[in-house]
Amino acid sequence: MQIILSYSILSKNIKINKIYRTLILPVVLYGCEIRSLTLREEHRLMVLENGLLMRIFVPKSDAVAEEWRRLLNKDLYDLYSSPNIIQVIKSRRIRWAEHMACMGDRRGAYRTLVGGRRPIGRPRCRWGGGNIKMDLQDMG
Repeated sequence: MQIILSYSILSKNIKINKIYRTLILPVVLYGCEIRSLTLREEHRLMVLENGLLMRIFVPKSDAVAEEWRRLLNKDLYDLYSSPNIIQVIKSRRIRWAEHMACMGDRRGAYRTLVGGRRPIGRPRCRWGGGNIKMDLQDMG
């Protein structure tokens, strides 16, 4: 996909709407509602998204300095004008938590995600206890 995203023949609209949003994002976001992300995984997802957006929005030529300059991350997000991948994951996780809250505690999926024994030692952040609370704070 990197080669296709680098083609100058395709317009940016096609690259973003047809390739990035319909082919790449669904693969990356598959099952993101039930996973708890670590900071390292969040950083890797941001690097992936920035790299893909860099390929879509190629470096620009600066008319004043008459040289090519790379786009900064804030320039990319201004051009892309959609929420970043971490915000999408958090909003999907909150939506899934609302769905799980409506299920009730008798359903197997609810008991699997919320309950259960924790391993010995310092366990990873749990889906229900830690991640959803942090997501609600981050998203407001």
